[in-house]
Amino acid sequence: MSILSKLESSIEKWVAPLAGTLGQNRYLTAVKDGGLAALPFLIVGSFLLVFVFPPFPKDTTLSFARAWLDFSSNNFDTLFLPFRVSMGLTTFFMGVGIASSLARHYKLDQITSSLLALFGFLLIATPFVDGNMSTRFFSGEGIFTVIAVSIFTTELYRFLIEKNITIKLPEQVPEGVARSFELLIPVIAVMLILYPLSLLIQNLTGMMIPEAIMKVLAPLVSASDSLAAVVLVVVICNVLWFCGIHGSLLVTSLMGPFWLANLGGNQDALASGVEPTAVFLQGFWDHYLLIGGVGSTLPLCLLLIRSRAAHLRSVGKMSIIPGLFNINEPIMFGAPIVMNPVMFIPFLAVPIFNGILAYFMVDAGLVAKVVAVTPWTTPGPIGAAWAANWALSAFVLSAVCMVTAYTIYYPFFKAYEKTLALDEEKASAELEAQNT
Repeated sequence: MSILSKLESSIEKWVAPLAGTLGQNRYLTAVKDGGLAALPFLIVGSFLLVFVFPPFPKDTTLSFARAWLDFSSNNFDTLFLPFRVSMGLTTFFMGVGIASSLARHYKLDQITSSLLALFGFLLIATPFVDGNMSTRFFSGEGIFTVIAVSIFTTELYRFLIEKNITIKLPEQVPEGVARSFELLIPVIAVMLILYPLSLLIQNLTGMMIPEAIMKVLAPLVSASDSLAAVVLVVVICNVLWFCGIHGSLLVTSLMGPFWLANLGGNQDALASGVEPTAVFLQGFWDHYLLIGGVGSTLPLCLLLIRSRAAHLRSVGKMSIIPGLFNINEPIMFGAPIVMNPVMFIPFLAVPIFNGILAYFMVDAGLVAKVVAVTPWTTPGPIGAAWAANWALSAFVLSAVCMVTAYTIYYPFFKAYEKTLALDEEKASAELEAQNT
């Protein structure tokens, strides 16, 4: 048995079942759904970011750029408000999405679960500063807190419903009024558990719960923004995809909260006029490592279109348009790449090489860091520039990653093409012999 065959066997025996279990886990699914619920607001907020922080140096002398910078400076509060109520309220949108997803799984009332999650989060994450409620933890710094609170409040709500611990009114009472009274006990339970816990932690540590959680998770958050994390995530994602399992969903479910937490730090740095520090974020993953889809297969589509093997030409033509928007199921299962030993090495090597290259370029300050969320379907170089506040350096780096992907795929493609072309010629010759 070859090394690759042994690897495939081990993956099928150990990795695939574990990935399947994790992929179906209700809590990971809820976190993923929470991120998807927040995504439209994050994209809109990120799009508005460029109007607040124009992509020009502050000392520019270009008349258009100077006018834009001055306008942004003079109207900063007005322009920044839509950003504050979109990206600035990330935890609200995620909390609603997570609680609603779990409630749907348990067949509970989704509106009630969402309201309980928001109530619980506000109880422990809104300190009063100078007589006003602070919004400090409403964005990236509160991500892990809202995940924990949303899961806890929904589980508590489920427990109370299952144990029939609720206020039941006569059937003659209008449904809306009856539901309000049914919600009383869950609201009281959430308040009596979370608020005293928050006060206790403040007295013991001098920190709010979100601060304490971020301090505990600081090593993990830091580790998530490392080159080792980039390589590990690529290996997990692509090995699973090679076996036909949607590794991207698993990776984004696990990494999403870390990416949002680090993104919040980059955006705070941008707003403060200092250099952002986090490198490995959603925009990095999407536009340097997934150009055309997982494995950066868009350059491979270009190779397939000109292939002398009819099968590959057909797949290339079918895959090129979806590939422009980072959808690569046609090439994954059509070429195929899934369970194809010839294509496994470049499929894994391309994102690892590009990940290492991009990480060092961004970390060294040669390429602008990600400060915005973009739709994952945005074509690579355009999305990279958008995510980095329309920095030209990000556009160029994404284009370079396309070139390196093309270069790495080329020899493996030619070897695979030769095999298929010979098979097609042989099949054609046999068909002609039968016809004569």
